[in-house]
Amino acid sequence: MKQLAGFLRGVNLGGWISQFDKYDKEHFDTFITEKDIEYIASLGFDHVRVPVDYIVLEDDNGTPKEEGIKYLTNCREWCEKNHLNMLIDLHECYGYSFDPLKKDMDREKFFYDEEFQERFFKLWKRIATVFKDYPEQVAFEPLNEVVLQEVADAWNKVASKFIKIVREICPDHILVIGGVAYNNVMSVPLLELPVDDKVVYNFHCYEPMVFTHQGAYWVDKMPRDFRISYPKTLEEYRKAGDALAANLAGAVYQEGIREIGKGFFEDIFAPAIEKAEKDNVCLYCGEYGVIDQADSEDRLRWMKDIHAAFLKFGIGHALWNYKQKDFGLVDEVFASIKDRFIEIV
Repeated sequence: MKQLAGFLRGVNLGGWISQFDKYDKEHFDTFITEKDIEYIASLGFDHVRVPVDYIVLEDDNGTPKEEGIKYLTNCREWCEKNHLNMLIDLHECYGYSFDPLKKDMDREKFFYDEEFQERFFKLWKRIATVFKDYPEQVAFEPLNEVVLQEVADAWNKVASKFIKIVREICPDHILVIGGVAYNNVMSVPLLELPVDDKVVYNFHCYEPMVFTHQGAYWVDKMPRDFRISYPKTLEEYRKAGDALAANLAGAVYQEGIREIGKGFFEDIFAPAIEKAEKDNVCLYCGEYGVIDQADSEDRLRWMKDIHAAFLKFGIGHALWNYKQKDFGLVDEVFASIKDRFIEIV
């Protein structure tokens, strides 16, 4: 399978200009600085994935915020100094959010609403124009985690139009596009796009969910004190998922997959790999990781298994997350395994 050169080993900058606690200039100016980018480069990463919410880039009326785009242009310059590439991920757009904490969000309307989509395409035209001179360094991801599987066809239409619009401005930039069901790896075969040699299929992997999201406060019906180790058998993870909530269902419920370990990840990646090979595109995992509530040695065992599959199939990847957001690489909870993790990245 083709490999995504320059985007093979990355880390997310979540919590900076996306998923922040409040809109606050001091936070934006200090949460990620040039020193962070220097440090990321020193660890051997080749890129950063930069989630950004639309509200940083434009106001509720769609008027551009120049100070917002500056955070992205600054980051690009820091990355250039440190020989890193940069993937700009629109984490939320006007009219749509994946965020499970936003309970009242209509997660279907955007995909059928022309007004919402026009705002979306207008914003992307602006982003593409700002970064059009950096085709080797900057890649674009149109939207983070389409939640509902039933909008798969509608999302294909939106994503196809995104490709057409951005290609008119940026003919040579990498475009990283994921599927539905929270960008689950099993949804990659549902993508039907006008591919070219710079279109990349994207997925996220937090399987088994009951392990990677144990004790997560944002997961409905997940007890804060729930704990489970890694590895366990498929049956044990299935039983734990059954006892908690339907939204923790995932690949462990698929038929015909091997027991938990390296083979498990190879099996759940297989349909996505087949689709990518068929369409002659690269495959990329834009998010993966384990919550800091899990035992550190269990986290490292999980990381080793998923990285073995990434390496075997040449799948580029970006760890969630660099700092905080319950998954931070540089946070104190990760410290005991960080050096060993860096060895396997």
